[in-house]
Amino acid sequence: VGSNLYAHVLRGTVKRIVPRVNEAINETWIADRDRFSYEAIYSKDRLLRPRIKESGEWRELDWEEALTAAADALRDADTGKAGLLASPAVTVEEGHLLSQIAEHLDTANIDHRLGRRDISDQDNDPFFPSLGCRIADIDRQGAILVAGSNVRAEAPIIAHRLRKAALAGAKVSIANSTRYEYFFDVADYRSGEGLVALLAGILVAAADGEKLPETVADICDGIRATEADKRIAASLKDADDALVMLGNIAGRHKAYSAVRALAAGIATLTGASFGGLSEGPNSAGAHLAGVVPHRTEAGENCETPGLDVAAIVETPMDVVVLVNVEPDADIHVIDDAVEKLSKQQFVVALTPYVSDALLECADVLLPTGTFAETSGTYVNIEGEWQSFGGVATPVGESRPTWKVLRVLGNLIEAPGFEYVTSEDCLLYTSPSP
Repeated sequence: VGSNLYAHVLRGTVKRIVPRVNEAINETWIADRDRFSYEAIYSKDRLLRPRIKESGEWRELDWEEALTAAADALRDADTGKAGLLASPAVTVEEGHLLSQIAEHLDTANIDHRLGRRDISDQDNDPFFPSLGCRIADIDRQGAILVAGSNVRAEAPIIAHRLRKAALAGAKVSIANSTRYEYFFDVADYRSGEGLVALLAGILVAAADGEKLPETVADICDGIRATEADKRIAASLKDADDALVMLGNIAGRHKAYSAVRALAAGIATLTGASFGGLSEGPNSAGAHLAGVVPHRTEAGENCETPGLDVAAIVETPMDVVVLVNVEPDADIHVIDDAVEKLSKQQFVVALTPYVSDALLECADVLLPTGTFAETSGTYVNIEGEWQSFGGVATPVGESRPTWKVLRVLGNLIEAPGFEYVTSEDCLLYTSPSP
């Protein structure tokens, strides 16, 4: 939900992570995975120096030589034969630099949606992924439908807010193919079927005999609402404030366009707000920075959309750039991503870590800092801009990702890469202090 973390530092070394005091977001709560995230900063898997693969063998080299090799690959790529993949944890500043490099290379093959399998309806994506309400307003909902989400694992702070809502009397219902544990009373838990069928049943109940939206009428053909479907629809209709929320499981669904259309239809027919959780801490910021193949920075539609994640991995490219992406762990949209990337002509990886997967598929490894070793900005799922500064001494010869991208931009002679600080990279002014 954003950068609501503080690091306690001793002599440049992070000793523990504690939450920022922000009543509107986390109420000083923090998940264990965030509390102990400092351990990753000093992992034995950290990449300490640049490396290059020559004749199948890796050797270490200095930054100048490594950056030159990466820049040469970018510069030599034919039009449309460069692909850029980023993690949804890149900052807005890093996303901006990456999209500017893509523009200079005359390619729209840029994406951060590493988990999204279905992009057929991407033109109807919102300006950026949004929860549909303020985080603090979850507590005040009278009814909530959570669909396609293991929310305790995906966004623990949102799970905390859902629990508060339930304890205050909200009817919280869940629709998942699989059952997950919750530490509050769930009004109705619909499971045992596919997510499309589950949501179709609730939508039919919400329509209550009225004509269904044309976008989902075919999907709902032959669907009958169960008593639980009717209770869920009624709870959303009867509440003064209601929310329909999709999670990461829904976002990764192979029929995501249908899932979203059904959930949006439920929200429309019941008068509920509609939104969802995003992948990673800064998917919203990556959208705004243009790290998607169908839109430019600030959300302008591309005349000619580029390739998405799966297509970039599968299509022969002259060069592929991975920014904070571990292909075996992060890329869910396609099978055998490591093997397919290893067949690309040249792969450049900006990464804090070295792994067997990267050693197999990459040609140049550039060591970059973790979240604690850089400055930047995240935009959370309610649209709140949150900037932060680096607090830890960089490990080995690692450099902040934005600085590496800036130098690459200089080397390929992209215009406007005279940035001195990460703040210089920001395209936008935050709408809140």
